[in-house]
Amino acid sequence: MTIPFDTVGLGDQKSLIKALVESGYSDVWSSEVAQYDAFTPLILANEWEPSLNLGTAIVPAFTRGPATLAMSVAALSSLAPGRFSIGIGSSSDVIVSKWNAVEFEKPFSRSRDVLRFLREALDGQKVDRSFDTFSINGFRLVSPPETPPKILLAALRERMLKLAGTEGDGAILNWLSADDVSRVVPIVGEGKEIVARIFVAPNVEREKFLDAGRRLIASYLNVGVYRDFHIWLGRSDKLEQMWDCWAKGDRKGATAAIPEEVVDELIVGGTTEECRRHIERYQENGVNVAALAILPFGIDPLSEAVKLGNFIL
Repeated sequence: MTIPFDTVGLGDQKSLIKALVESGYSDVWSSEVAQYDAFTPLILANEWEPSLNLGTAIVPAFTRGPATLAMSVAALSSLAPGRFSIGIGSSSDVIVSKWNAVEFEKPFSRSRDVLRFLREALDGQKVDRSFDTFSINGFRLVSPPETPPKILLAALRERMLKLAGTEGDGAILNWLSADDVSRVVPIVGEGKEIVARIFVAPNVEREKFLDAGRRLIASYLNVGVYRDFHIWLGRSDKLEQMWDCWAKGDRKGATAAIPEEVVDELIVGGTTEECRRHIERYQENGVNVAALAILPFGIDPLSEAVKLGNFIL
């Protein structure tokens, strides 16, 4: 399950985390966009329920210095040995440049270099060399984790998917359909972890589901990296009208132009049982870890998470 929930303050979520464990969830995954940092919610979850597997999906590769990132990863790895996975990725120009005042340059190279640096630093090595996008002069972690975490790479298209498989321990997927999983998993390769953040809105009235789903899709799929991803996946015909309207400043028209079938492909909806079957399709097509994200479409996220847990796990 994706944490934290939006329903209560960060420090008051102990009962929510415990309810997830009681419902059968084994993992909690954080993100880092515009709410909280990726590490603090996981530290709290680990304190409240030390059996949980923890993961970030994702930490941007641009927004922290490499050494600072390595120290944060080492800290959580030491608190949860063998139970923490660090997910990194290029993120987007909006988050990196517009919100964090960092140039969004060479995203593939930066992600690759941070992955390589973390591998060396978390292994306790002294890092003293130049990567393509930054140089490190004599850094060594004072307390490297006894059990280094899995390093996962957020990947959309072929180059990043291949990198996730060849140099990472697996890939983190986002904003794709269950059928799309069948296309991307073979590129990562056999034996690699496949984590997918799956957006779920159970038991939402159909018109509300479509309206809120279209607005959410429009906010994401007009960001360059996600637009390119869906062109690569073959959705140009379905989304071209939305992109055209958005480029002209017609936000209302762009949202209305998103076909109903696209909402149903990219967001899991319907009854709890229908959601369960849809999530199973992701797993059947190669997802090892289904990191569910309950959308705030007028429902109680915790209640729906508990229902899904009882159905799925």
